[in-house]
Amino acid sequence: MLAQRGMGAFHAPGNVALSPDGTTVAYTLRSRAGSSLHLLEVANPTADKTVAIPGDNGCAIADPIWSPDGTTLAFLGACAAPNADPTVPRQSQVYLWSKSTGDVHQLTHVTGDINQPAWSPDGKSIAFLFVENATRTAGALDAMKPWAGVIGEDGVEVQRVYAVDSTTGTGGFITPDPNQHVYEFDWSPHSHEIAYIAAPSPGNNNWWVAKLYTKFVVFPGVASANPLPRVIFDPNTTKSALRGLQIAVPRYSPDGKRIAFIGGLMSDQGSTGGDLWLVNSDGRGEPTDITPNIDGTPCFEAWINDHELGFVEDRRGHTRLVDWNPDTRKEIIATDLGEVTVSGGQIKDAVSVSNHGVAFTESGVNHPPEIWLVDGDKQTQLTHLNDATQHTGPRFESIEWTNEGFHVQGWLTFPKDYDPSKKYPLIVEVHGGPSASAGPRPSTMWSEQGYFVLAPNPRGSFGQGEKFVQANRKDFGYGDLRDIEKGMDVIEAKYPIDKNREGITGWSYGGFMTMFAVTQTHRFRAAVAGAGLSDWLSYYGENSIDQWMIPFFGASVYDDPAVYAKSSAITYIKNAKTPMLILVGDRDGECPAPQSFEMWHALRDLGVKTELVVYPDEGHGFRNPEHIADRTRREIQWFADNMPPSPGTQTAQK
Repeated sequence: MLAQRGMGAFHAPGNVALSPDGTTVAYTLRSRAGSSLHLLEVANPTADKTVAIPGDNGCAIADPIWSPDGTTLAFLGACAAPNADPTVPRQSQVYLWSKSTGDVHQLTHVTGDINQPAWSPDGKSIAFLFVENATRTAGALDAMKPWAGVIGEDGVEVQRVYAVDSTTGTGGFITPDPNQHVYEFDWSPHSHEIAYIAAPSPGNNNWWVAKLYTKFVVFPGVASANPLPRVIFDPNTTKSALRGLQIAVPRYSPDGKRIAFIGGLMSDQGSTGGDLWLVNSDGRGEPTDITPNIDGTPCFEAWINDHELGFVEDRRGHTRLVDWNPDTRKEIIATDLGEVTVSGGQIKDAVSVSNHGVAFTESGVNHPPEIWLVDGDKQTQLTHLNDATQHTGPRFESIEWTNEGFHVQGWLTFPKDYDPSKKYPLIVEVHGGPSASAGPRPSTMWSEQGYFVLAPNPRGSFGQGEKFVQANRKDFGYGDLRDIEKGMDVIEAKYPIDKNREGITGWSYGGFMTMFAVTQTHRFRAAVAGAGLSDWLSYYGENSIDQWMIPFFGASVYDDPAVYAKSSAITYIKNAKTPMLILVGDRDGECPAPQSFEMWHALRDLGVKTELVVYPDEGHGFRNPEHIADRTRREIQWFADNMPPSPGTQTAQK
């Protein structure tokens, strides 16, 4: 249940692809008009050139991927036709750029939603996730279709793996089951098989019970003696510690004998984190946790060779690139990139790996996004897209504290023009998830308004090992809230915080925490809850993703209603006194609008100051710029109106 917020006004590199020989980096650059494709030479990164689609009418380009021999670059292009309706989504197609000629031509002519293209290791095919004739993207963040017809049967769109010949563009589905939704996949090293994570449709709901499969690649019209998929690992029946948990990012070893994946307690498809696991590619035996008791959270992995795995690790606010020995289960070498985030593809924390290094987009504190290359112990900044951009962000630092035996980390943003002789209000900003983490991103908006901002990573968050992630199971709103309040105590003792002007806000799980917190404490004087959850019992029957709840609550609401009531704000609603602004999209499938109606109705009935704003045609992640701007304006005004300065509180006690 993740909220998504926009980026600042920087040149924003996105997807990154390092060529197999390590000489060239392809990357996309986003702008208001779309996104462009760029190539730069590692030896001379100032020689940056643009690859254009012939007749470009404002194309959005994504997902560049090099062919295994490095002679061809494939990418997705979504181009606007002349006089096209700007409200109609553009159709993406696969394009190919030839290194030898510089020519670009369109390879596919399909209709539907394309994601995560990948070359086969022999270079003969390109496969991608595909929803044929899609009317919306496959993710749960986007606006759900209006409820109509036979619910759960009509209008269900299924994402499968589609493959095309890299020369002719002809092809078809290689996971042909029309009722099996695929989330991620990987080619085997011999190109005759794929490993993929899938579950029965509808895909929005069933990722939490998905299994790992392998299947021989058979193109339509080609006979095969063994076309059926094989279940390699089922988290629902395993005897391992992964029973009932989630899996993501399957990756074949170079010899094809093993498949690595991330496994753990995850609240959202796409928000990946857990331990790194290995399973035999023939499905024999149970999987092995090769990072047991690791202090951080692996989020993305890639094989370097048969005896070495690399992964991106979130560790207490730092991003680390780790080389790991899967046989000894020990770290070989690690590069701590510091308080930054990395990206490079559609999968969370994806980086581009070759035998000549790792390339990615890096951004951090007062550190605009740029392309970097790490090769051994050498780190090289390849782009300087934002050197001319003035960026003097607010003071921002990582803070750490202990509570009830847990080591907790969070981020503190200081008010603009901070003066330690004055007192300032504080806003606690709780991240979504809960299996996620607040990264090194200053809360500039609130800093500009004169607030301290605490963005905590309490128990249940990524970044401090799988036991920490699982520490809030069947305990939503209790231990995690105590962690947050202890963090508030720590910064109150160190900095000039006005305790009479403390507020709380969050989106999704953060919205739940906002709603629940005001029923547990009167410490907060104002609250803004976005896409929140007020009553877990009714929520279970309202949302489009109920499968995510059982791993966290231990049973369905019908089997154990008490554990759901225990963490519901409505259960304790008569304790609430805090003024609350409530915001939600009317087509949110993850945190449906009725949950916000329940909270608003209860507060209004009890005489607590409240306001509910429902935004039309919005899902869990808002898309309409006007709605985003209106939401921001209302948030700022709500805290200003309900946490006004009190006489004598503007000067700190000496």
